Amino acid sequence: MASTVSDSGAGAARWRAAQAGLTTMLMRDLRSVRRLINPGRLQATVPTWIEAVLAIVTRYSDVSATLAADFYDGERDAAGVVGPFMVPFMVPLADPPPDEQTSNSLRWATKDLWPRREGEATAAQLEPLDVRFEAAMAKADGAVDRLVLNTGRSTVTQAVRRDQGAVAYARAAALGACSFCKLMAARGATYKDLDSVGRVANSGFIGEDSVIKFHNFCRCQPIPVFRGQRFELSPHAAEWGRLYREHAQGHPGDQLRLFRRALAEHDENPLPGSF
Repeated sequence: MASTVSDSGAGAARWRAAQAGLTTMLMRDLRSVRRLINPGRLQATVPTWIEAVLAIVTRYSDVSATLAADFYDGERDAAGVVGPFMVPFMVPLADPPPDEQTSNSLRWATKDLWPRREGEATAAQLEPLDVRFEAAMAKADGAVDRLVLNTGRSTVTQAVRRDQGAVAYARAAALGACSFCKLMAARGATYKDLDSVGRVANSGFIGEDSVIKFHNFCRCQPIPVFRGQRFELSPHAAEWGRLYREHAQGHPGDQLRLFRRALAEHDENPLPGSF
């Protein structure tokens, strides 16, 4: 009899808990290097801060990949897959993000810190410096969180594509996820290549170019499904799928807006107002 795997399984819960612990330590270390930025000497001190954050991202990405590989191995063993993954009998760890990618994200996060000539500043750039600084650090935290967790996610998705014992993966979304993440989770174990996830639906979200993308502070996870397993949506993901079919399916170009409205009206789980 085929075993059953779900987006709300025990393995997924353990991995999410490990990710949460990793994020807690990551945010602590990011806060500790904020002091490197002197608002009165941005030109001299922001590059020093970026270098410090680059080291943090590399270190935590390695941990994120290791946690993901342990999760994948555990799920593979639980599925009873026969034979090793590949020589050298271990899940390959995804590489940390390139320094250029991280640096670009940090420069984007801090772009409103820099002084502007009168008449050229946006509303955000006209805020007091302390307000702009906190906003910049919040953006940086979100970008770094995404980059670090994406290394773990990529470890799993790359393993699925290379493992002859794997057939697909599903997206497990947190109960309070955004409408896009809930919609992707409701699709079940359909992901293994770019076409299966939907090129157009994905185009507005930041992440790896291969399959599923993730926004800042996203808490979604890819869940591998192996040969001989049957994937079963959790009750909440199945409900998201029902809401989509009843309220949004069949309305090209307007599905996500209609789905978001259906979630706001019928889903008992909170929907972030920013998505």
